[in-house]
This record gives sequence, C-alpha cells and structure tokens, in this order.
Amino acid sequence: MIRSPERFATLLAEVRHFVRTECLPLEEQVDAEDKIPEALVQRMREVGLFGHSIPEEYGGAGLTSEELSLVNIEVSQVATTFRARFGGNTGIASESLVVDGTPEQKRSFLPHLASGKITGCFALTEPEAGSDATAQKTVAVRDGDHFVITGKKCFITNAPIADLFTVFARTDSQARGAQGVTAFLIERGTPGLSTPHANRKMGQHGSPVGEVILDQVRVHKSAIVGGLEGQGFRTAMRALNKQRINLAGLCIGPAIRLVDEMVHRARTRRQSGQAIGEFQLVQQMIAESNAEVHAARALLLETARKRDAGEDVTMEASMCKMFASEMCGRVADRAVQLFGGEGYMAGNVAERFYRDVRVFRIYEGTTQIHIANIAKRMLAAAG
Repeated sequence: MIRSPERFATLLAEVRHFVRTECLPLEEQVDAEDKIPEALVQRMREVGLFGHSIPEEYGGAGLTSEELSLVNIEVSQVATTFRARFGGNTGIASESLVVDGTPEQKRSFLPHLASGKITGCFALTEPEAGSDATAQKTVAVRDGDHFVITGKKCFITNAPIADLFTVFARTDSQARGAQGVTAFLIERGTPGLSTPHANRKMGQHGSPVGEVILDQVRVHKSAIVGGLEGQGFRTAMRALNKQRINLAGLCIGPAIRLVDEMVHRARTRRQSGQAIGEFQLVQQMIAESNAEVHAARALLLETARKRDAGEDVTMEASMCKMFASEMCGRVADRAVQLFGGEGYMAGNVAERFYRDVRVFRIYEGTTQIHIANIAKRMLAAAG
C-alpha cells in the first residue's frame, strides 16, 4: 500500500539521489578499506535512512511493506554494504520492538534507532542454531527480578559496532524447540557482554559481522521484549517474516544494477568487429536476467500488498526470499560470464557484486530451509 503517491515519489527520489551521488562513488573505496566513512554514515542519519520502517510517532517514516520494498530495491542498486549500515535499525534490529515491545521500551529505544543515534543488532544465530534457530544454547537463569545470561552468538551483522542487542536465550531449561525462548534488550556496556573483532568475509566489505559473547550478563526482567517470558521465538519469527520481504527487495536491487551493467557492456565491448550485444547467446543472458528481475519484483510487491492488507504471508515471504535470492545469484553469475576475463578481476563491478550477493542465499533462512517450509505449508493446507 502506498499511502500518498506524491509524497512517496518525493521520498524515493531523494533516496535515489543520495545513493547514486554519495554512495556509488565510494563503492570501490569501501570494498578495499572494509569501512564506510563516518561522514557518509552521518549523511545517512540526516537523510533519515535509519528510520524508514519505524512508526512516525517514534521519529521514523512508518513506511508500509510496499513502500519499504520499493525503497529497498532502490538503495540496493549500489553496493549492499551501504544499506547494511542502516538496514538493521530500519529492519530486523527494530522490528522486535515495533511488533512486541512494551510502551516504555518503544519510547526508550525506537527514537534513537530511528535517528541513527544508536545502532541495533539482532542476536539470534549460534554455532549450533543456524537454520534451526530453535536449538538455542544461550541460557538465561532467573535470579530474583533479574536474569543471568550466558552463551555465544555468531554471524551477527553490526555486532562489532552495535549499541543495542536483541538477544535470544532459553529461560526454560525443560522446554524444547521454540518453547521457553525469551528475547532480551541489552545495551553495550552491560558487564559480561563483549564483541570480538569483526570477521573477515567474502563480500559486503564495510559491513561488520561478528560474535556476541555473553558471560554471565545480568539484566533486569524489564529487559524482556514485551515483558513476556517464553515468547522470544514468536517475536523472532514476526521480525523475520518482515525481514524476508525486505531481503527480497535487497536482492532485486543488485540484479537491476547488474542487468544495466550487462547491457552497457554488451553495447560497448567489441569482439570480431562488432558489439558483443549482437551475439544471440549474450542477448540470452541479458533477456533471461531481465525477465527474472521482473518476476521477482512482481512476487515481492504482491506479497507486500497482502501483508499491508493484514493477510498472513508467512509462506509468501519464504517464496519471495527464496526466489529473489536465487535469482540474484543467477544474474550475478551471468554478469561475470558476460564480462569475461575482466569480470573475474578484482575491482570490477560484476566481480564485486558477485561476492556481495552470495550471502543472500544463506541468511534469513537458507534456500533449502525455505523450500522445506514452503512445501510443508502447502501439504498442510491441502490436508
């Protein structure tokens, strides 16, 4: 749902201008240095990128799912690391608070997340709890009005620079699976919480990812998201359903950029006395990529509109994430192929995006997990 077409068109134009004039020229520098300049992060704050999905009453833009999808497609047409810097705040790192936080928790944290004053992160994944997020080993033991939390999280985006951590821990040692998991809000500086140096990664240089170590971290019961013990997994799934729609948009943007780069290359690169775009097999790679981009975009916008209408889109969100991430991987592979030897050289746009988008098929649920979930829901509905 687009609430005000004119107002949204203005916002989208502002976002497009910012990413293309201020982010795009820094793509190679950020990839090489593995760091986004602080001056650019400050500009992200000034433009309002940190609060797109946070309700207006807390200083955000309160974008609908459809509006946010279109913004995500736009911002991800430059290196995806830029969106990762503000994307947690306007996505998965704030969504738990938006959907399940208490009024006091929302007042305390959402305005700071919306402004970019603080950076949030979503600490769910563990060494033995990746695709099966219910296998949480991090534990929170009650001690009067407090909980003592011990465990380790891994592969957490923005963990090395985060100020606010949404941490999931098992509060009921007798419960199994999704039962007995509670979400906690923990601020940096809390004794026992530490974040080692960022991990080295294949791509998305400039977006720090790392571990969260919890060594007898003591927090008051008021840190429980929503104040309800044992509801953490429900909170996580509500946040992830929206994030999977977001991620589909973040897969479509790079694919659009790569199709444009492929077309430009096909028109300017000459072989055997003619532009390579005259060769039918080159045309095939471009045409198939463009068709898949349009299919993913149509599926995403249909799903976003259903979510805005209040429908349950759990299965559709999985389909969006699965299809868009696989599509993006195929387009990136074709781009490297079309660029030939140059596409394999470091510093080339096809090579850089090929590395950056590979992770999309892994996080927020692997392709294989989504395929299994889609099939289970279809079979259950048929029964």
